[in-house]
Amino acid sequence: MSSAEHAEALTSSEYIKHHLTNLTYGKLPDGTWGFAHNGDEAAQMGFWAVNVDTMGWSLFLGALFFFIFRSVAKKVTSDAPTGLQNYVEAAVEFVDSNVKGMFPYKNTMIAPLALTILVWVFFMNAMDLIAIDLLPEIAKLVGVSLGADPHAVFFKVVPSTDPNITLGMAACIFLLILFFSFREKGVIGFAKELCLHPFSSKNVIVQIAVIPVNFVLEAVNLIAKPVSLGLRLFGNLYAGEIIFILIAIMIGANLVLGFFGISLQIVWALFHILIIALQAFIFMVLTIVYMSMAYQTDEQH
Repeated sequence: MSSAEHAEALTSSEYIKHHLTNLTYGKLPDGTWGFAHNGDEAAQMGFWAVNVDTMGWSLFLGALFFFIFRSVAKKVTSDAPTGLQNYVEAAVEFVDSNVKGMFPYKNTMIAPLALTILVWVFFMNAMDLIAIDLLPEIAKLVGVSLGADPHAVFFKVVPSTDPNITLGMAACIFLLILFFSFREKGVIGFAKELCLHPFSSKNVIVQIAVIPVNFVLEAVNLIAKPVSLGLRLFGNLYAGEIIFILIAIMIGANLVLGFFGISLQIVWALFHILIIALQAFIFMVLTIVYMSMAYQTDEQH
């Protein structure tokens, strides 16, 4: 269905809201389990609700990343690389050089973690380049064939526009930061880091007095890492998705706006490729930096 046909069925605000609503499965108000029929119903499902579209696409793209890199690794040759091997080797070398430059410690997990983040987040972001109505309309046709209300079939295809995914990934990084901080510095060392910085004094009484201030500042700084990591990715991709939706509405408005919208969509899509790659790179770099900070001892501060 084109954007113009959408406009006949939905107002502009309804069209935007429809595209920004996830296909959510959870406990309905009547006590049964099923798919939410609108955004308000999805919000009422609570913590145990699952955004099926987000979860499905993120798992699919993760599996795609694994399949591509595994198939290349099994067929890799020592000769001049060709085809897909070029891209895979370029990605691996790019990640390896960044890890060596920003993580001066020994941990065989960091490079694979960074590579997974870079490629997986890039794949999720790249879903934003698919025609805004294509996959949702296919999902709607499937839903209608199963007897569902066409206006109650929601289908978001960009996992990184869902804060559950971005903050979930950031939370996993945060747990790794805590784990390696405790492992490398010990409980006492990590406690000193939180309580003796940024203000310190040779006077014991003054140092004890500023411990609460130091702890609050360092705790906020520590918690801000995963929050900013997740929200930065979510905010940039969510804003890009909204712009694509607004352009789609413009295309369906009339001939003049449609022509302008098509031109604008091409320009925005080309610019958005940079955002897609840049946000994946930033997420990877900050992860490496935060992991490196987890290894820093009190003497290195």
